[in-house]
Amino acid sequence: MSPSSDAQQSICDYEASTYRTDFWQGQGREYEDAVERVALRRLLPARGSRLVDVGAGFGRLADLYDGFDEVVLLDYSQSQLEYAREQLGDGRFTYVAADLYRLPLATNAVDTTVMVRVLHHIRDVSSALEQLARILTPQGTMVLEFANKRHFKNIVRYLLHRGVNPFTPEPYEFAELHFDFDPRWVQARLAEAGFAVEQRLSVSLLRSGLLKRTVPTRWLVGLDAALQRPTAAFAPAPSVFVQTQRWGETSSPPVERAALFRCPDCGHEPLSPDTDAVFCPVCEGRWSTINGVYVFK
Repeated sequence: MSPSSDAQQSICDYEASTYRTDFWQGQGREYEDAVERVALRRLLPARGSRLVDVGAGFGRLADLYDGFDEVVLLDYSQSQLEYAREQLGDGRFTYVAADLYRLPLATNAVDTTVMVRVLHHIRDVSSALEQLARILTPQGTMVLEFANKRHFKNIVRYLLHRGVNPFTPEPYEFAELHFDFDPRWVQARLAEAGFAVEQRLSVSLLRSGLLKRTVPTRWLVGLDAALQRPTAAFAPAPSVFVQTQRWGETSSPPVERAALFRCPDCGHEPLSPDTDAVFCPVCEGRWSTINGVYVFK
């Protein structure tokens, strides 16, 4: 993973990284994976027309989207998406390698958006949320996860004079392009972008190496699941999930599949199909399909 500046805003690039095997598979994070799945099952609509998973990576959460007619897995890393496609195939799935700040999806393209473990890499949160609001239909649902600046361990560290003040509203960059956020600050940015928070969960409260080594995972997951809603108001866990609804007077279906894409350069939509590519008839931009992945980078 490395910062990249091909767009106006820097992004974290996991291209050709071993994130899947170095961070998730076989790395003792069964607890984190399981409690995030509990949260998503609670907050996702049971079914829908089209869902986009922004920052989908290697498709870790894709099996949770069975209730949707179509699923777009979007990530900056083409290689992660190629692995996801090898595991999941095509059918309901569309794979898109793109920059969150320049989303190549049409206005009102999806009725549900998921973004987990991505916001903590985002410096310009307002711009990213504006893009997410644009692609979501009125009254559509977005489930967003973010790293919580105000969690219990950070408070303890601060009281022991070993950490930054967790009670100030501004994001804290603890490493390059790695941010913790105050829940109130995130809620304010969501409101500015046109999202209303409907539900909130405090997730991964028992994230501790000692607990994971000594307590069976199923017990930790069960206790975490029981605490996610009761502790949400004061958010003591390092991860917060929110279910939001995009403001709008009427609900409308997503655009047709043939009109899914928008030009990330000039904003024209929809794009026109070509052999193994899509192109913009206005600015003449052209983006290829490589190994089944639409590449807009």
